Amino acid sequence: MSDHARTHADRRRAGSFGAAADRYDRYRPHYPDTLVAGLVTHRGARVLDVGAGTGIASAQFLEAGAEVLAVEPDPQMAAVAAGKGVRVEQAMFEVWQPAGRTFDLVVFAQSFHWVQPEPALTRIASILNQDGRLALLSNRITPISPPLKVLDEAFAGHLDTSQRQAIDAVHDPGLTAIIEGSGFTTERRSTVERVHYTGDDWVDMAFTYSNVLLLEPDAGAALRSALRTRIGAAGVDARKESVAVVCTPA
Repeated sequence: MSDHARTHADRRRAGSFGAAADRYDRYRPHYPDTLVAGLVTHRGARVLDVGAGTGIASAQFLEAGAEVLAVEPDPQMAAVAAGKGVRVEQAMFEVWQPAGRTFDLVVFAQSFHWVQPEPALTRIASILNQDGRLALLSNRITPISPPLKVLDEAFAGHLDTSQRQAIDAVHDPGLTAIIEGSGFTTERRSTVERVHYTGDDWVDMAFTYSNVLLLEPDAGAALRSALRTRIGAAGVDARKESVAVVCTPA
């Protein structure tokens, strides 16, 4: 996996979400119901949601009929998830204790980049039931109008080029090799849809990503203003690509 995706050691970025937990829960996109339902093989399937955040995916798996346990290190994010009726254990996955529990599905919803992949994959394999699987979920939203290039210009002077793109291990070109090298086979499932955001909603969503959350207050205010100027009154039309990388022990 590339250095870009190896962010598990950057605990400052990993720990930046709690202060924005409510905004995160409101503006981060949900996963398509069909993608979630296709991962729940039977009612009561035992699902472990790792790095569950505010429980966006956890709640969707509950609605699909699964029995869900969420593991989330941040207390503020975990509290939002628990408020939805999600059972949460507060811990980093690396030190979380399964205590003999095993699962039909282990899910990382936009969170696999926060763990060191090879040790995590070994640990995941040890807690999967027979026929159990791992699923890495991702939503990638790309602006169409205004185009990405125009909105990206707003970040100039606030974030250097290497920091502008949101981190997402699912789209890392080296991911498949690492997973298959750890004894899994992989299958990629995806859906694409067009979505629309008001200008304010797009800006508020942008301020749920760790690279932006770490900006100093003055820089954050300037970035908000620059984004709103470029978006204008029409809002943002975007392409939402939702991906599930489904991994099965070979």
